[in-house]
Amino acid sequence: MIFVNFKTYQQGTGGETLKLVKLLENVADDLQLKVIPVVQASDVKEAVLSSALEIWTQHIDPVEFGAHTGSVIPEAVFEDGAVGTFLNHSEKKFDSFETLKKAHDRAQQVGLKTLVFVANIDELKKFMSLNPTYIAYEPPELVGSKTTSVAKAKPEVVKEAVELAREKGLPLIVGAGIKSHEDYSKSLEFGAAGIAVASSIVAAKDAERELRELVEGVEEK
Repeated sequence: MIFVNFKTYQQGTGGETLKLVKLLENVADDLQLKVIPVVQASDVKEAVLSSALEIWTQHIDPVEFGAHTGSVIPEAVFEDGAVGTFLNHSEKKFDSFETLKKAHDRAQQVGLKTLVFVANIDELKKFMSLNPTYIAYEPPELVGSKTTSVAKAKPEVVKEAVELAREKGLPLIVGAGIKSHEDYSKSLEFGAAGIAVASSIVAAKDAERELRELVEGVEEK
C-alpha cells in the first residue's frame, strides 16, 4: 500500500492532478498494487470522477457548518467523493491532542477513513487511542530528506512502532525520505502495512518510472 501525497506541488495541482492520478492508476493496475492519491481538497471531486482509485484529502478541520472561513469541512470532501483524510501531518499539525481528537471525531462522523501521523513513539502510544484506520510514523526531521529515509535512519524505531500498533490492531504506515526500493522493501520487512511518499514521486521528472523502480527495484531501460 502506497499513499502518494500530492501536497501543493505544481505537478499535483488542478489539471496536473488528473494526469498524475491517471498515471498512478495505470501503474497500480499493472502491478496489482494499492495506491492512494492524497490530493488537495479543491481537486477531490475531479480526481474522484476521473479514477477508480480511492481518493483521499490531505486535511480536514475540526469544524461543523457555520462561520469558519477558510476551513475544510469534512462533509464537503466526503460529498465530493473523498474516502479518507490525513490528520496531523508534520506540515499541518494540530495545536493539541484535543484538537486532533475533535478533527478525528468529525471525520468519523461523516464516514471518512483516517490516517493519523505521529512524530515519535510517545505520540504513537497516545494517538493510537483514537483508533484511526491507519497510523503513520513519520519523523518530521526526515520529511523531504534527500540523503536518508526513516527506514535507514530509524529502523529500530520503525520496528517498535510496528509492534505497538500491531498490539492495538492498527496498520502502521511509514514515511519520511522514502525514495528507493530498499526503503520500500525494508519498511514492509519491518512489518509496516505500507508507506507514504510525496516529492520522490509527485515532483519527479518521470513519476511512472520512479514509482515502478520504488516497488519493483528494477531500473527500466
